Amino acid sequence: MAKKVVASLKTGSGKIFTKCIKMSKSDKTGAYQFKEEIVHNDHIKDFFRKN
Repeated sequence: MAKKVVASLKTGSGKIFTKCIKMSKSDKTGAYQFKEEIVHNDHIKDFFRKN
């Protein structure tokens, strides 16, 4: 399913969106967590600023 989403982003109006992946480390366990989201190009910096 992920391939379809990425492929559809490359055509037409999909070029204004970017798939962002943010990695954060848990304070309790020390394990890494990943958050993925498809974000409009104007809101990329906001996505990475959020906790």
